[in-house]
Amino acid sequence: QVQIAESGGGLVQSGGSLRLSCATSISDFADRAIQWFRQAPGKRRELVARVNKLGYKYYPENEGGRLDISRDITKKTVYLQMNNLRPEDTAIYYCHVEETSIWGQGTQVTVSS
Repeated sequence: QVQIAESGGGLVQSGGSLRLSCATSISDFADRAIQWFRQAPGKRRELVARVNKLGYKYYPENEGGRLDISRDITKKTVYLQMNNLRPEDTAIYYCHVEETSIWGQGTQVTVSS
């Protein structure tokens, strides 16, 4: 059974940084695109970042200056480095294997002002 688990969330002050991790047991990890989503209370789940099998990175909100998605193929893990965090970044962050129904349980990120 494929497993996927996020970690690294927590409470941080505005302007701080966090690095989220998404550890997987996907057999074909190197051939998969992995996405980070987030969902704030009362809001829809939204895409934050994506990395495809070629390592190409995409940030739908053009947040490449504050965010960096990366992956370690040997560890089958995807990371999301988040810098200069703002209170509006507060949400549960989820990892998702694209084109599958595989989601993690989420990790809470809370940014205080």
